[in-house]
Amino acid sequence: MKIIYSERCLEFEAPGHPESPERLGRAYQFLKDEYEWIAPSPAREDDLLKVHTPEHLKRIKNLELHDPDCPKYPDIYEYARLAAGAAILASQMNGFSMMRPPGHHAKRDRVAGFCYLNNIAVAVSASQKKTLIVDIDGHHGDGTQAIFLGDEQVLFISLHSSPNYPGTGMRSERNCYNYPLFFHCGDEQYLNTLDRALREADLTGIAQVAISAGFDTYERDPLASLGLSSGCYRQIGRRIAQLKLPMFAVLEGGYDVEHLGRNIHEFLQGLDQQAGA
Repeated sequence: MKIIYSERCLEFEAPGHPESPERLGRAYQFLKDEYEWIAPSPAREDDLLKVHTPEHLKRIKNLELHDPDCPKYPDIYEYARLAAGAAILASQMNGFSMMRPPGHHAKRDRVAGFCYLNNIAVAVSASQKKTLIVDIDGHHGDGTQAIFLGDEQVLFISLHSSPNYPGTGMRSERNCYNYPLFFHCGDEQYLNTLDRALREADLTGIAQVAISAGFDTYERDPLASLGLSSGCYRQIGRRIAQLKLPMFAVLEGGYDVEHLGRNIHEFLQGLDQQAGA
């Protein structure tokens, strides 16, 4: 699987912020000899406006931001636009976007939880394909759910730790199916829940799978650990790939800097091994 990545996403940081450039820089060093790397282009504003309001884009451009989790980084609009463009490119080539900032907490008109633009929502909207979104980040993808709630072109599944930020995803609603799990539930319970979620999903007419690939479920992650081993990510990849549909993935969280690269590798190997089986 091709990885979409640009070192430009390492150019912004806030001291002590867990969403740091080091996590992607070290992941790249771990992965660089194993994959083909593709540079992204920024998303067009027309594509962003399919998901976000004009006022939302204006506030990011002008740094009119009031969420302490989303610092007023200089030029953050351009960095976020590049991450959204990488997600679009991943959807076009069935690849993996390894960029920051992440996106699944961003709503149509609000930044939140380290997220400025909702990268996966932008990519799904731009594709104009009926899509199953599987969010495996440790936090509920509340922004993605809010954007697509009731949309007949999208089926959304989220497995996440609860109770935890952002405090949503306790129940399923319409086309959005939520599977809250206790902290440190472990590989077996997680995989059994994922199996059930994929089995229960009505895939009629689904043309692609989009994965919000967060790795803060890892056993050593400081923010949202569900106690998963590195090997579990390979099993997650295999299970999603068994759907036998075109798929792409977009990086969300994952804050154990030492092991993020290895966990991404395990996940991508699971997707590729099943695809080649």
